[in-house]
Amino acid sequence: MQMRTMTPQRILVLIGYAAAAVALFCAPLYLSDFRLNLLAKFLAFAIVALGLDLIWGYTGILSLGHGVFFGLGAYAMAMYLKLEASGGKLPDFMNWSGLTSLPWFWKPFGSFGFAVAAGLLLPALLALVLGFFTFRNRIRGVYFTILTQALVIITTTLFIGQQAFTGGTNGVTGFGTLFGQSLGKAETKQILYFVTVIALFAAFVLCRYIVGSRFGRVMRAIRDGENRARFIGYNPAVYQMLVFCVSAALAGLAGMLFVLHVGIISPSMMGIVPSIEMVLWVAIGGRGTLIGAALGAILMNAAKSTFSESYPELWTMFLGLLFVIVVVFLPKGLAGLFPQIKLRKRRGMEHEGEGVHYSAL
Repeated sequence: MQMRTMTPQRILVLIGYAAAAVALFCAPLYLSDFRLNLLAKFLAFAIVALGLDLIWGYTGILSLGHGVFFGLGAYAMAMYLKLEASGGKLPDFMNWSGLTSLPWFWKPFGSFGFAVAAGLLLPALLALVLGFFTFRNRIRGVYFTILTQALVIITTTLFIGQQAFTGGTNGVTGFGTLFGQSLGKAETKQILYFVTVIALFAAFVLCRYIVGSRFGRVMRAIRDGENRARFIGYNPAVYQMLVFCVSAALAGLAGMLFVLHVGIISPSMMGIVPSIEMVLWVAIGGRGTLIGAALGAILMNAAKSTFSESYPELWTMFLGLLFVIVVVFLPKGLAGLFPQIKLRKRRGMEHEGEGVHYSAL
């Protein structure tokens, strides 16, 4: 096996990863319980951004429906928590809706293992079905994006309309324990925070492995020239379906973690606006970089939380302006800022060298 050369740039990258890991694992030492819970929520969003970057940044397919995959994972975990809170009996909102027995599809969610599996597999299965009918028929670009938005509208309408089974517009809430331990306790929150940090690093390592493998090279080839990839013998639809499933599963994982930190999930959290915000995180952070997508999710949500507390009416205008600035001046996002500065500096030095050369002549 050939060993990678440890260039100074790679050493700096590894040092940066190590510093980020230390900062995150030591966060309970310098953050209050409230801020730690907020950070945990932002880290869950970063997992969504990683998955979205796989499908958009590396495969060139823009999805505006990741809020649905996020919501499915969140509902799977919320159903387990709700059954634990009700002692396996009929949840309160079902009583209010006139149900007398627990629906058959709710019963398996009494198992934590089943809920976790469902939170990962249901989004992946939905992505597989959607991808099968779109990618095989070569539906691309804006048409695929419109279909994903239609998926959001259909799903949110379904969840709102089936109030007896999903809680309607209020969603699923009113749970406060996990394995008998209160979700409001500081110790429980810290444990869940560490679980989220580990999940984020695991998702990042998985995504790095995928983009660095032969599979990842084919993804980029499809992004840069789908017809050329097909001409040399690859079937783009298979790769697109697989990466779409992985991306959806990561969104489902993030949704499960989100519910544990926030304690509620409703259809509004899986609608069009959250799906668009997820795309903005990746675009502003830097698509096709992974680390930029994760940082974009964390920084944008931190900024949203900070600025919206003081300037709630101006936050959306600021977000829109920031997106315009990034699209016009930073097409590679914040992660591409330093390489862009370095490239311009190198070009400037080359121009100066040419000037000295010509003046000598």
